[in-house]
Amino acid sequence: MSVGRRAVVTAGAGLALALAGAPPARSQGHPRMRTLFIAGDSTAAQKYADAAPETGWGMALPFFLHRGVRVANHAVDGRSTKSFLDEGRLDAVLAELGPGDLLLIQFGHNDQKVADPSRYTEPWTTYQDNLRVFVEGARSRGALPVLATSVERRRFDVDGTALRTHGAYPAAMRETARESDVPLLDIEALSLALWQRLGPEATKTYFNWTATEQDNTHFNPPGAIEVARLAVSELLATHVLVPRETRRLDDSVPTDLITWPTSEESRP
Repeated sequence: MSVGRRAVVTAGAGLALALAGAPPARSQGHPRMRTLFIAGDSTAAQKYADAAPETGWGMALPFFLHRGVRVANHAVDGRSTKSFLDEGRLDAVLAELGPGDLLLIQFGHNDQKVADPSRYTEPWTTYQDNLRVFVEGARSRGALPVLATSVERRRFDVDGTALRTHGAYPAAMRETARESDVPLLDIEALSLALWQRLGPEATKTYFNWTATEQDNTHFNPPGAIEVARLAVSELLATHVLVPRETRRLDDSVPTDLITWPTSEESRP
């Protein structure tokens, strides 16, 4: 899977423009549907009935994509770049990934966990090294890797200023994207700005605040929908997707469209 750092950068040059809006590859004379794969953590992951109303933003992504682009959500609760790789989860994604597909990579929340050696990575070394493994893997399959900085948590100071919580990881990802010529969705910056506009009280309805829980990391349906909207808007702005592949970006999306399966049988 590893092709070397110089080869990664060379292979990436112009790939985003080449693949953006590209017609699906054909299999036995039939068009192959383009698939957007998500590799990430609990903020993006599919949630099930026992976790409702907690909602991963990946669950809302199809609301903003035309039917010609399907979503394969491989994000899993609690994973970092390290644990996702160590558990062989990238291998499972690569087994399905094909030419013209997209691999959206969002990690950082759990890479920060210094006390857990099974998940912790150092932002400027092992974290970046692991991101390059995802990038190389996608490119080896003829797919386009896309890096997404971690969505921000709900945290405000006493004056109501939204705070950054991810340390150096977003900057490290931005540098990796720049050096490896990978499209970047700066969800960390965009979500921070959104939480600032909404303020401390309104954001409670976006995060998983319930009668029994005050969760400032994971989302309720409104938050998942708005983060998915940010992601697709950035996929369009970076020319990873073209307008005909998106929809509803300026429309209200009813939260009752979110559903939670009763089991994990359908999980990728």
